[in-house]
Amino acid sequence: MKADAIISVENLGKKYRIAHQAERQRYTALRDVIAQKLKAPFQFLSRSRKSEARSQTADLRSPTSEDFWALKGVSFEVKQGEVVGIIGRNGAGKSTLLKILSRITEPTTGSIRLRGRVASLLEVGTGFHPELTGRENVYLNGAILGMSREEIRRKFDEIVAFAEVEKFLDTPVKRYSSGMYVRLAFAVAAHLEPEILIVDEVLAVGDAQFQQKCLGKMQDVSKGGRTVLFVSHDMGNVTKLCDKGILLNEGKVEFQGEMVMTVAKYMKENIAEHGYADLQKRGDRSGSGNARFESIELLKDYARCSTFSFGGLMTIRIVINVIRPIGKAHLTLTLSTNDGIPVHSFENLNEHVLWSTEAGKWFFEITIAKLQIASGNYVIDLWIGDEQKQRADYLTGAILFHMIQTPESGPVVPLNRKDALVFAPSQWSFGRIKS
Repeated sequence: MKADAIISVENLGKKYRIAHQAERQRYTALRDVIAQKLKAPFQFLSRSRKSEARSQTADLRSPTSEDFWALKGVSFEVKQGEVVGIIGRNGAGKSTLLKILSRITEPTTGSIRLRGRVASLLEVGTGFHPELTGRENVYLNGAILGMSREEIRRKFDEIVAFAEVEKFLDTPVKRYSSGMYVRLAFAVAAHLEPEILIVDEVLAVGDAQFQQKCLGKMQDVSKGGRTVLFVSHDMGNVTKLCDKGILLNEGKVEFQGEMVMTVAKYMKENIAEHGYADLQKRGDRSGSGNARFESIELLKDYARCSTFSFGGLMTIRIVINVIRPIGKAHLTLTLSTNDGIPVHSFENLNEHVLWSTEAGKWFFEITIAKLQIASGNYVIDLWIGDEQKQRADYLTGAILFHMIQTPESGPVVPLNRKDALVFAPSQWSFGRIKS
């Protein structure tokens, strides 16, 4: 372990044993058993004894099983004060890694070395006792983190103010909503001054305003010399917050380096770029699930397209399945660079397009008459929620497209990201000033 490393992970592995049932038996309801017994009671009794004997014999046979490595050969180091983003598809091993670092799960192979106190926020209500009040859980959580009662008391008012739960402070947390749970849990973890703060995607439960508040707090934590590990599917936030990145794929470290480079590699390998994407199988989404994006399609001249010219027309067609109405919907599409920098945002409310949701499938078409962004690769993020910005569904990198500049595009000088990202038309005039 290097002298300046606060976290050192060497050849880390976590193995699970997965059992498989050899034969799938037909489900038998209670009414079927009773009806069969009434039809032929003695025959049923004989058959039951035979079945029991077969069952005992079957129990002697071992079920088929296999070893599954959630993590294998993972090695990295994190220096004090670094903010590291851990990204990857669902099932890549991100949560398993954080649980091992938080000492919730023991590794199968390898070793980890941590210098300092660790605070983790991995699941809603982690470390909370449901029967205790919010006030009591603040002290309990602080004690678990190794804080003295005096340290907790000194930070108490600041924690409560940040969490915005003053009104429910003496209410048992089992009556809290998931959002209230997260607010209080994050406030405790971030304010009790751990040397290492570990945060999973759990922040997605909160509303948009509180998420930004949490991101700001994590930036403050890192500026104070403490270390942050942050797992998120939101490429914009992870790029904005983190300096370094680790990309996990099937339990192994596929890439580690600068965060923008890590995000760019993830985007390139995991996002559809053929003008159409089926979003129903995407597991890396967050929100209540009351409404879900099902597909996205990019059109040029009524045909699917993944390459667009500067100044040209683009139509985005999305299909949304409203499972439970969320009232007046707030729908946002964000065009971002493939390393997570937002470029354009399109919102139905800003365009005075009001949509009172009803259950069923709906389509929206958004047309951009002149797309004037620099050449390069871009992705589209999709977000839908209610008027209070309570998230129903959110997907980053729903689809990838390419921007190019052709002689017919208009500008004479080649446009690229080094100049700027957006090029809006403007009117110029000039003249000589007479002395």
